[in-house]
Amino acid sequence: MRKFFAVTAAAVTALGGISLMSAPASAETFITIGTGGQTGVYYQVGGAICKLVNRGTKDHDIKCTHTTGGSVKNINGIRAGDLDMGVAQSDWQYHAYNGTAPKQFPDGKFEELRAVFSVHPEPFTVLARKDSGIKTFEDLKGKRVNVGNPGSGQRGTMEVVMEKMGWTMDDFALASELKSSEQAAALCDNKVDAIVFTVGHPNGSIKEATTSCDAVLVNVNNDVIKKLVEDNAFYAMATIPGGMYNGTDEDVETFGVGATFVSSTRTDPEVVYQIVKAVFDDIERFKKMHPAFANLDTKRMITNNLSAPLHEGAARYYKEKGMM
Repeated sequence: MRKFFAVTAAAVTALGGISLMSAPASAETFITIGTGGQTGVYYQVGGAICKLVNRGTKDHDIKCTHTTGGSVKNINGIRAGDLDMGVAQSDWQYHAYNGTAPKQFPDGKFEELRAVFSVHPEPFTVLARKDSGIKTFEDLKGKRVNVGNPGSGQRGTMEVVMEKMGWTMDDFALASELKSSEQAAALCDNKVDAIVFTVGHPNGSIKEATTSCDAVLVNVNNDVIKKLVEDNAFYAMATIPGGMYNGTDEDVETFGVGATFVSSTRTDPEVVYQIVKAVFDDIERFKKMHPAFANLDTKRMITNNLSAPLHEGAARYYKEKGMM
């Protein structure tokens, strides 16, 4: 969180003397939110929050910008002080706070991590070329698969699933590390057979792929996945409705996480309060900013998928509104 002070002065010369009149100093607080790839919903979350915050800058002197990244990168950026807030999958919020993912969070427990609110559900999504022969999740073995770029939530979740399946990267003919913004083109250019993506729906990247080439969504609902969900409260079985994308008319069963908005104790409670207020006071406008937000429920937003303690600035707002 960076503060910049602007001072204005007018010099007036009068009859042999100089009068200097200085206006009162005003402070502006600049905050940066970590999001995700530009074709993903995280980017839209950050953009929507910043639009609502910046609409009220004259009242609270907060200006908001957002940058790309991914769940793990965002949390690590908050910890390092490079970001004030960020969007992250619910599983990575849990692992960061509890120190249960040393590969992604090598510095151990991030006990200063704080939850602000949850956003939309995010099914683990597998999209395959129709001519790839991939009919089930198990069929990914031996194929060319985009597993996602390091630091992204999709990559992290794929690694968890691979471990449970007993797979390594060597089990794929190719394990590409493309960003979410690059994967649709790679699929349709026949550079990969399938892509995996943990994301809210409808999604621009999936829509791009399914309208540019023949591709189908694949069920991810075997016994290994069901056991993974059963053992971890931050996961849940999920359904992607049939007919949402070209080529997939039937409902697709998978599992998923939730998108969450997080910060840390180093972010000023007043700033967090004002950001929460900007979103929740105008929640109907927020819900219209992306189709994935349409069914958000404010009661669930302050309880579901939150593993870290609530930030005191967020809790203050929820208490004032009688929400908790």
